[in-house]
Amino acid sequence: MQSTTGLFVIISSPTGGGKDATIEELIKIFPNSARLVTTTSRAPRPADQEGVTYNFISKEDFESKIKEGYFVEYNNYASNYYGTPKEYLAKMLAEHSIVFSNIDVNGKHSMDKLGIKNLSIFLLPESIAILEQRVEKRGGLTKEQIAERIKIVSQEIEASKDYGYKLTNYEGKLDETVANVAKIVQEHLKSNN
Repeated sequence: MQSTTGLFVIISSPTGGGKDATIEELIKIFPNSARLVTTTSRAPRPADQEGVTYNFISKEDFESKIKEGYFVEYNNYASNYYGTPKEYLAKMLAEHSIVFSNIDVNGKHSMDKLGIKNLSIFLLPESIAILEQRVEKRGGLTKEQIAERIKIVSQEIEASKDYGYKLTNYEGKLDETVANVAKIVQEHLKSNN
């Protein structure tokens, strides 16, 4: 798996923390970069696009693929599966200079255990209340699902202690967050050349 050439950048955050929006902007900045599209068993939200935000499959199909060893890492988060297909990750890293992924803290830890090199950045919320507002505004979740996700936030923040970098993503300041992450990526690329 490590015969790959691209830089694997993991950007994690709690639900509503801005990881997807940050990755979208970073892809515009870095030539020959791409987003690793995770596979999930959750239902698509209004803004989701198949193959762009996620690859959507049924829970049964996901569980069958787990048994086949299809995923390099997977996790059950808020009653839904999320995972990274092995062959897809290898292909993306072979074809792109930088591959951005929005996997969660468990996914990052799985990659570390497997010896898959990565640059890890965790986006912290400025407050839980703002995070909750973002999740509500995004739509597609019931009040119960939102409450379940918000309950997980402090566990995720605690589990992010081994990330290479932590940045606060302030409300209304996505451009600043993107610029800070881009600077980290550029410095990493320079120091590894």
